[in-house]
Amino acid sequence: MFELRKLPFEPKDISGVVSEETCSFHYGKHHQTYINNLNKQLENSPLKDDHLLDIIMKSEGGLFNNAAQVYNHDFYWDCIAKKSSMSSELKEVLEKDFTDFKSEFIAAATGLFGSGWLWLVHNLKNNKLEIVGTSNAATPITDGKVPLLVVDVWEHAYYIDFRNARAKYLEEFYNHINWEFVSKAYEWSKKEALESVRFYINEVHPEAKKA
Repeated sequence: MFELRKLPFEPKDISGVVSEETCSFHYGKHHQTYINNLNKQLENSPLKDDHLLDIIMKSEGGLFNNAAQVYNHDFYWDCIAKKSSMSSELKEVLEKDFTDFKSEFIAAATGLFGSGWLWLVHNLKNNKLEIVGTSNAATPITDGKVPLLVVDVWEHAYYIDFRNARAKYLEEFYNHINWEFVSKAYEWSKKEALESVRFYINEVHPEAKKA
């Protein structure tokens, strides 16, 4: 059984990017519902004893949607847990792989149609960093790409605070990125590739740690 992770911050401490009211709904209701649905769907599933990463990689339909959304939201909260600085190594790679990462990231997230997620990923095939947009519950780990940073662009992530002004939300998000977390995700991706996702999940969901 999976449990709703504890937020890695106090909602009042990141009010610049999401309010306590948004956290109450986004975390307390939406994220909790994905956890509840995942546990219910796993009861009679052949994947019920699998690790969350393996459930995401093997499943489809409703089970995939809920499993992936649990992971996507877990990762999102860590990306805004605190304002911090990126490592010199990550800074160097971003400058190498992008002309202007901030502008490119915000533009891609602003232009992502409908509900979904905008990611910075480590492409293991060419060892480059890429900006990837996914719709609904989709996550880049199913394509063998390791997430380093994500912003939630489902309307429920920002509508209470910013109404339909997604661009303003994205600016505030960018100003509150936990670059320390992103830098460590990149460091672990280089060492462990996709297995770094498994290690991350183990930390977030120790109650459901499976081989």
